[in-house]
Amino acid sequence: MKKLIALLVLVLIGIQFIPVERTNPLVVYDIDAPANIKTVLKKACYDCHSNETEWAWYTEIAPLSFLTVKDVNEGRGHLNFSEWGNYTNKLGQVKNEIWEEVREEHMPPWMYRVVHSDAKLSQEEKDILRNWAMDK
Repeated sequence: MKKLIALLVLVLIGIQFIPVERTNPLVVYDIDAPANIKTVLKKACYDCHSNETEWAWYTEIAPLSFLTVKDVNEGRGHLNFSEWGNYTNKLGQVKNEIWEEVREEHMPPWMYRVVHSDAKLSQEEKDILRNWAMDK
């Protein structure tokens, strides 16, 4: 048992030296939305869905660093508010998808809300997003 624990400790120490790229590329075209919408989106969405991620201290510790970078890269791949101009031909669809994810409480993900309790959306904030999404 002691050997297993020692091996686990060595692995955890060793993986700290694996480089992980936490990036924030340039903002190409930020979302053009009313201030109240941007406030809600920045609070609950921007860390994973923009190029303005605020990398928390735990993103420097493996294996959390691997998971967080993977989640951010996937989030940006699905929707990136810093590249909002790419969605101009399908804004209604994108806004509906945002609302649907929020309505079904898939976004922000529960694991993110555990660590970032301020990202939990109030009913008023959900209503703001719903009204914005319905306004074509």
